Formats: sequence, C-alpha cells, structure tokens
Amino acid sequence: MTLSRFAAVQWLSLAVAAAVLLYLLGPILTPFVAAAILAYICNPLVRRLCACNMSRTFSVVLVMGGLLLLIAALLLIMLPLLQTELSRFAERLPDWLEAMRQRLLPVWQQWFGVELQWNGAAMKDALLKHWQSAGGVAEKLLPWLGSSGSAIIAALVNMLLIPVVMFYLLRDWEAMLARLDELVPRDSHAKVKQIAVEVDAVLAEFLRGQVAVMLLMSGFYVLLLWLAGLEFALPVGIVAGMLVFVPYLGMIAGLTLATLAGAMQFSDFNHLLWVWAVFGAGQLIEGMVVTPWLVGDRVGLHPLAVIFALLAFGQLFGFFGLLLALPLAAILLVALRHAKAWYMGSEMYQKR
Repeated sequence: MTLSRFAAVQWLSLAVAAAVLLYLLGPILTPFVAAAILAYICNPLVRRLCACNMSRTFSVVLVMGGLLLLIAALLLIMLPLLQTELSRFAERLPDWLEAMRQRLLPVWQQWFGVELQWNGAAMKDALLKHWQSAGGVAEKLLPWLGSSGSAIIAALVNMLLIPVVMFYLLRDWEAMLARLDELVPRDSHAKVKQIAVEVDAVLAEFLRGQVAVMLLMSGFYVLLLWLAGLEFALPVGIVAGMLVFVPYLGMIAGLTLATLAGAMQFSDFNHLLWVWAVFGAGQLIEGMVVTPWLVGDRVGLHPLAVIFALLAFGQLFGFFGLLLALPLAAILLVALRHAKAWYMGSEMYQKR
C-alpha cells in the first residue's frame, strides 16, 4: 500500500469513527450543537465589537445579553397574543361546530342516507365546562410529572446548557480555530484551509441568510393575513414563516392552518381566496426575491437535497440530527465540488 493510499485509509477511518461517535453521543450533544450554531451566527457581531477596542469577553456578554433581551421581548409580545387567540378560539369553537353541523349533516345524510345525532347544546356546555376548569390540569398532570421527572430535568438542563456553552464558544472561538489550524498536516494545510473557507462561506450564506428569511417571511404572512381579515393571523403567520427553512413546508403548513381557520371564520368563499392569494404571493416572493437576495444562489443546496438531509439525519440522530443536517450538507456540498474537480482532472476521466 502506497503512502497516499495509507493516508486516505487513515482519514476514512477517522471519518467513520467520528460518525459512530456522533451517533452514540447524539442524545447529549444537542445543546452543544445548538450552542455552536448560535455562536457561529453571532460571532461576526462579536468580532465587530472587538474591532471597536472592546474586550472579547465584554463583547460576548453584550451580544448574548442583546439576544436574551430580544427573545424575552418576543415572548412577552407573543404569549399574551397567543393566549388571547386561544381564548377566542375556545369561545367560538361551539358556534363553529354548530355551523358545521348545519352545513355538513344534510350533505352526509344525502350522500350516505345515515342520520347522525348531534346535540350541539350539550357539546357547547361540555366544551365551556372543560375550558373553565382548565386550571385543574396541573393537578392531573402531577402523577405524570413524577414518573417523567428525569426526562423533564434532562430537558431543562439541556436548555440551561445552551447559553453556558454558547458563552464559552464565543469567548474562545478564535483560539479554538487557531488550535485546530495547528493540528492540520502541513502538506495539506493550504488545501484544507481553502476548503474551510468555502465551507464557512456556504454556512454563513445559508444560516445567517435563512434566519433573515424566516423573520422577514413571518412578518410578511402576519401582516398580509391580518389585512385579509384572518383572526388567527399571528400564530398562522409565525408558523408559516418559521418553517420556510424547509422548502415548501412553511407554505403548506401555513396554508392548511389558514384554510381551516378561515373556513370556520368566513361565511363566503371570497375571503378564503384572499387567504390563498397571500400564500401564493408569499411563495413567489420567497423563492424569486427574498431567498436569492438574503441567502444567495451561490449556496447551491437544491431544495430536494435540503429535504433529504433533514429527513435522513433526523431519522439517524433525532433532533440532534436535524441541527446537524444543513451544516453537514453544506460541508458535503463543498467536498463534492472538490471531488468533481479532482475527477475532471484525473487520468481516469481524461484518458481516451
């Protein structure tokens, strides 16, 4: 075996060992991967603050403090609105069920010849009674909480670990990169550095751009659905906007939820057409304007590749795999580009 083949076998063995280790440690690596992704997104801002003669630690504290304030502000704004929307939904659900009874039962009886018994008043009283007694849910959940205490504690620990790990990653980001750079074999250093720069460009364009797309499309759907008169514009718009990182999933989920809410709210078909027009326009604007503008065509991740990566890594590693799917897909994309360039220049391809 030649030296180059021996080195290739070594690198392949290391890659397989790393994949097996990720698979085995997947359940405990979720907060670390989530923190690493957030740190990667926030690192350019920390770097800019450091360029203004601020210490690295103080810059990290400022950035993380701003991020926590932003999350807290969003929660303070969204939670009361969502609570109001859910209360209105619970109050109107009996009336919607009665309207459905009046519209659907005659059709059911006409098609199937079966007469269904529907006591709308009793159902309405039961729904209101259960909604008003929702305060006793915690008491009923106590036995379940006791039996599932370890899982809940683990989830809380993971949530608390994310800001801690993110702080240390941001503070020591440049130092860790320098140490990794020292470990690269010197004869491969230039090539590895070139690949690392390309991977960084793809990840930066995709992750940071996708966050901007999600926020912009959430605002777009909330505003347009509100203008269309949909009462549940806020939750439906947020769900549709936050799911746009999976191609077509945000549009399909949002359109389904909006159609169900609109069918219960509106008495005519014209209002539903406006709701559908909002999602049609949103899909066109996202695909033709927003995503090329904020993410960029140079990323090169095909929508089918994104869907396959999410499904494959989610199946193999669970939620941890979903976090790793797109970064690893971007790395694989860069590796395939270099493999293609090597193949096109090889004797195997060029010989006649």
